[in-house]
Amino acid sequence: MDKQQIIEIIDRLELEYPEAECALLHQNLFQLLVAVTLSAQTTDKSVNRVSGPLFERYPDALTLSTADITDLETLLKPVGMYKTKSRNIIGLAIGLRDRFDGEVPHTYEELISLPGVGRKTANVVLSVGLGEQRIAVDTHVFRLANRIGLVAAPDVLKTELGLMECIPKERWTSTHHGLIFHGRNCCMARNPACGRCVIEDLCEKNGLTK
Repeated sequence: MDKQQIIEIIDRLELEYPEAECALLHQNLFQLLVAVTLSAQTTDKSVNRVSGPLFERYPDALTLSTADITDLETLLKPVGMYKTKSRNIIGLAIGLRDRFDGEVPHTYEELISLPGVGRKTANVVLSVGLGEQRIAVDTHVFRLANRIGLVAAPDVLKTELGLMECIPKERWTSTHHGLIFHGRNCCMARNPACGRCVIEDLCEKNGLTK
């Protein structure tokens, strides 16, 4: 896929989803970091259902670091994998408390040094919370980037690096959100709605591009 086709794809996605942004409810960096950590292998809607009660009871790293595990598991049960996630966010909060005075660090290297924080989570925090241009590869971004033909990559890391290479840096964040929204609303994993897809004529899956 050539550069002109790639630009056309991201232009159309931006026009189709002008409201595309992070769907996780949060009021500060701490809440964003925890919410993204909880969003693994579940939907943003599921996380949003528990985030209100969670942050009301545990509003910062200090309170979360000393949370009662049983209470936390009860709060997080709707998001799935709640026992593992309860342990993970307590560990995350302890890391913030002990190493960063309870504050969320502002660099990629510091973020991924925290328990349970990987590339995707760090990139979302830097992008959504701190305004940096980043591409966070979740299940939607991975699927669409390879299905459409933006990249041909076997894993998440190579997909991220490939997208960073082919997409102008000033559009990394908007493209990330556009791909997520398109994956949720049209280009689903099963039975993608190709007939109403705004980039159908550019999608390599359909053999329409050369």
